[in-house]
This record gives sequence, structure tokens and C-alpha cells, in this order.
Amino acid sequence: MSTTITPGPQAATRTPAAIDPRGPQFAAALTSVVLIAVLLLAPGPVGVALLAVQAALFALGATRGVQRTPYSWLFRTLVRPRLSAPAELEDPAPPRFAQSVGLVFALVGLAGFLVGVDVVGLVATGFALVAALLNAIFRFCLGCEMYLLLKRIGG
Repeated sequence: MSTTITPGPQAATRTPAAIDPRGPQFAAALTSVVLIAVLLLAPGPVGVALLAVQAALFALGATRGVQRTPYSWLFRTLVRPRLSAPAELEDPAPPRFAQSVGLVFALVGLAGFLVGVDVVGLVATGFALVAALLNAIFRFCLGCEMYLLLKRIGG
């Protein structure tokens, strides 16, 4: 699991960068739906276009943070108001790194489809889907775990 921050009475004002851990899980569920559609529709133009859109969303999450993506906006607007406060908040750095990992797989998949090596596109998309499903179903963020492991190794 990723690093967590326990909120106090003024958590929202003291730790504005901390995020509700259910947001990335919600985003992973939406990502899973998109990637399943890619696998069903690729290597056709609609599947490739969907993968390009997902790559752009990964890029946005990797560069600006997961809290600034359209999936996060949907969570904050439609889902979060209907939930109780989270028991803990999460450091946004591990999910942001996970977005970078997703971006790499999406770009490899896109390259595979665009140059006609469909098996590369399908396998890369499949790997991204497995990671997204692990997060969506089990709240196990593979990219977040990679981030924490690299941080431990690097000091």
C-alpha cells in the first residue's frame, strides 16, 4: 500500500496535498474500463484512439498530479460528496509515480499499434490493465509499491 497520512481536525487545511485514497481507486476503475475497451477494439482506430486518450490522462496525472485529472474531478464531484470522510489521507507522490508507469505502458502500446506490431500493443495494454484492476479491486497500487521500493533503495 502507499504512504498514508492520518487526518486531524484541521487536516484539509494543514495537508492540502494529501488526497483521499479512494480517488485513485475510483480512477483505476475508470482506467480499467477504458483499457478493456482498448483490448476489445484494438488494433482498430477506435481502440487506438482510446489508448491515446488514456495515455494523455496518464500524462496529466504524472505531470500535474492525480488530483488534477478529469477522473479525480469526477470523484470529487459525483462520488466523494456521498461518502464519509476517509480514515486516512494519502501522499499523492506514489500515485503520481504510478501514473508515469501507466503512461510508459500506454505509450509502448500505442507505438506497437501504430507500427503494426499489434502483439506489443496488446501486451502493454494488458499489463496496464492488470495494474489498474489490482488498484480498482484490491486497492493495491503496483506503481505506488514500485515508488516506495525505489525510495527505500535510493535512500
